[in-house]
Amino acid sequence: MTAQNTQTLKILITGGCGFIGSALIRHIISLTSHQVINLDKLTYAANPLSLSSVQDNKRYHFIQGDICDDKLVNSVFEQYQPNVVMHLAAESHVDRSITDPLAFVRTNVIGTVNLLNAFRDTWKDNFEGKRFYHISTDEVYGTLGATGLFEETTSYDPNSPYSASKAAAEMIVMSYIESFNMNIKIVR
Repeated sequence: MTAQNTQTLKILITGGCGFIGSALIRHIISLTSHQVINLDKLTYAANPLSLSSVQDNKRYHFIQGDICDDKLVNSVFEQYQPNVVMHLAAESHVDRSITDPLAFVRTNVIGTVNLLNAFRDTWKDNFEGKRFYHISTDEVYGTLGATGLFEETTSYDPNSPYSASKAAAEMIVMSYIESFNMNIKIVR
């Protein structure tokens, strides 16, 4: 997504008011001609002020909403027809996952399925030039060992409801790649 791209993309970013999401949106708006649709629930982890520099840009669209709301997600896909999804929205605080595991399963698993279904249904098996990036976490591999890093061959070993919900979401993403031949990349 550099300034040299000639195709203008419609990029849906979930969780775009978070720390990483907002930096990504500012980068895309300032360095490309792409359109950005930001779907964010505005939870405790969001900071909408971090996007004040782009909020009036005609290529930026903000939608406050929950990825667990399948009707909303479907309407966003129907209205904007994003050809790229960057799924960053997640419940991500380990301590909060111990207090309320179900909230993590809802957002990290059900929300991911809603996005995958809407993406699949929008493009109806024609995924040429379409991409879905699922942003995950290295915590799906458990605690760092003596080497201080994980490798491609490291097995899943989640040890909190947070990391287990992200591992479950990854498994679902992988099943969509296989079952529906979708163009999805998992980023940890």
